[in-house]
Amino acid sequence: MAAEGDRAAGEADRDRRPDVRRRVPLAPSTSPTPRAPAFAAEARAIDRRLRPNYAVWETTLRCDQACRHCGSRAGRERLNELDTRERLALVAQLAELGVLEVTLMGGETYLRDDWLEVVRAVRRHGMQCTMVTAGRGVTPELARAAADAGLQGASVSLDGEEAAHDGQRGLAGSHRAALAALRAMRAAGVLVSGNTQVNRRSLPDLPAVLETLGREGAYGWLVQLTFPTGRAGDDPELLLQPYELLELFARVPALAARARELGVALHAADNIGYFGPSEALLRGGGPHGHFAACGAGIGVVGVEADGTVKGCASLATAGFGAGNVREHGLVDIWERSLAMRGSRDRRVDELWGFCRTCYYAAECLGGCTSAAYFLFGRPGNNPYCHHRVLELARRGLRERVVASGAPAPGQPLDRRAFELVLEPVP
Repeated sequence: MAAEGDRAAGEADRDRRPDVRRRVPLAPSTSPTPRAPAFAAEARAIDRRLRPNYAVWETTLRCDQACRHCGSRAGRERLNELDTRERLALVAQLAELGVLEVTLMGGETYLRDDWLEVVRAVRRHGMQCTMVTAGRGVTPELARAAADAGLQGASVSLDGEEAAHDGQRGLAGSHRAALAALRAMRAAGVLVSGNTQVNRRSLPDLPAVLETLGREGAYGWLVQLTFPTGRAGDDPELLLQPYELLELFARVPALAARARELGVALHAADNIGYFGPSEALLRGGGPHGHFAACGAGIGVVGVEADGTVKGCASLATAGFGAGNVREHGLVDIWERSLAMRGSRDRRVDELWGFCRTCYYAAECLGGCTSAAYFLFGRPGNNPYCHHRVLELARRGLRERVVASGAPAPGQPLDRRAFELVLEPVP
């Protein structure tokens, strides 16, 4: 009885602590999303031919955590999020567009009362359905309900070992909750994987994260650099500097070898690369065996919770919002919106800085669009490139990114200005 009393007292004490979301900047309320900038009179042959295999759908910005690295500044839901009827109509349009897999994310998608209805609709239309979650609210009951609805995969965020993970999320117990979510989903028959934000806090813990995923039966692990956007842009010291990619990629061969031993497929997000000695270890199983330019609006489509469509969910809303499904059909947005054509039409002569002169310019086209945009306000020059860092190091040089100007305005996927500093290696 004493143990039960101590535990109850501890839980009561925990519940009296200030809400963690008050310790980090939440958007006071999201601004109305800008509407589509312009549509072409006719779709071109390439716009009709290209179809996305993969859709990432931010189903809500409501969240039960408020992470320091969250580019979306999740916490409160967006203004005017799609209702259930609109969400089910969107599922049908995703199928019509030719999408094969829909990943639900947030915020936390399970905070929507109709999220299982959406899962069932995705499966009913013949598409695969997966989700990304930090797992705080994933109970065994919720996992079983998700599996019964047809959820096929769940990627749980693990951003380091317990101290690093909880420190980034500002919430003691977040890491334990993520592990419990992995176990609950796996026990329910849902395939589980992990995803990790790579930054200064999580980088030393990557081997331990991999061991955890192997032990928990994860089939895959996605690693991605923390973007300089949203709350992460407010905390530049959290971000890796470009030259620190040398430390990250020095770890890749051992991580890849251990992942094979554990049966965990190691994947790199599009903002990690490119064309360095480890490229085959990260992308050798892909169709090209290496990075092949930004896929936004080519093989992937993103949707925000209020129905705004973008070429990729990681792109900023301002400037990349291609239209809204309340005003245009999804196929029409895909084929005729000028904002959707950025990656399709990008040319080498639009690149700038180091990327413009790079040997791989025609193949890479400046790497991840979002990475460059959130740093400098325009794509086409991405200092987070393994090949670039190595080439500069051979010349005795390195690059740093330095926050400049005013802080970001405090909206989802906003940006603050950064400057690029080229300097001798100390």
